[in-house]
Amino acid sequence: MFARLHARSGKQSDVHRAMFEVQAPTRLEPGCLSYGGFRSVRDPDEFHIYSRWKDLAAFERHADLPHTTRFVETVEPLLDHPLKITLAEQLW
Repeated sequence: MFARLHARSGKQSDVHRAMFEVQAPTRLEPGCLSYGGFRSVRDPDEFHIYSRWKDLAAFERHADLPHTTRFVETVEPLLDHPLKITLAEQLW
């Protein structure tokens, strides 16, 4: 799963904080294989989350958990573009 988040001007630290707060409970989920937060080196307003899941069902459970829904509700008003989530499968 790839998520792209682009913070509104002046909201970078709030987006970073929200990403940090959701990472611990997400990493503890049984189906989570890895979770990482990233910030663009060229655009300090751009953030990414990369996570790997055991299967699609594990990701779908994650999407419905309270810490995930709280994260989305918290972060969406801080962004200047819609939160973009891409579910992808590895090619090689």
